[in-house]
Amino acid sequence: MSVKIRMKRFGTKDKAKWRVVVCDSKSPRDGRFIEEIGYYDPLPKQEKLSLKEARLEYWVKNGARVSEALKSLIRRQKKKAKAAK
Repeated sequence: MSVKIRMKRFGTKDKAKWRVVVCDSKSPRDGRFIEEIGYYDPLPKQEKLSLKEARLEYWVKNGARVSEALKSLIRRQKKKAKAAK
């Protein structure tokens, strides 16, 4: 079983939000998942990405692959944190 860390869409038509989930790579985008490890809300003035860092590291160490979109969001969050210091 190949495991991926990706985003699952929820919310209404014009107010989409995303959950960061660990799932089987063959499951559909909004389908079954193994564990929810965070969320992403793009709508507020300050977009909000919240992750359980320990669980993310655990899954990556055990072979889970992070999606490109999520990698981009994590990189962007780290740059904002570095600029704030």
